[in-house]
Amino acid sequence: MIVELADYERAREKVVGTPELLAAALFGSGPVAEAVIAEVSGEPVGFALFYTTFSTWQCLPGVWLEDLFVRPAHRRGGVGRALLARVASVAVERGCGRLEWAALDWNAPALDFYEGLGAQALGEWKLHRLDGAALEGVAGAPGPE
Repeated sequence: MIVELADYERAREKVVGTPELLAAALFGSGPVAEAVIAEVSGEPVGFALFYTTFSTWQCLPGVWLEDLFVRPAHRRGGVGRALLARVASVAVERGCGRLEWAALDWNAPALDFYEGLGAQALGEWKLHRLDGAALEGVAGAPGPE
């Protein structure tokens, strides 16, 4: 389903992880993420992958929803809402101050879905990323002497 999500997001070539890396991230000695799988009649039809964050302003943990995906044949049937509700309940059970995620600006169905749930788009915030050579460069940059 990860490759299906990447296809939908027009970024299949960016999927470089392996099943082994995913298993280590979810089930290894120091798990860094969690996932919930939605099934219909025993068939996996969607997933939500998330991990813990922290808010310095709230001084509370939070949850970052990295991915929410429902296979096309099962959209508009409540699967996405059930997955998001499960992640939200995990956040509440753990005393988290918030649940956050990003959505592509062209993904109108997802944006409409989130707005319908009462989620607020944070237009004043810009998502930033360092990866690859840029990440390595910053990591190796000397600090002040």
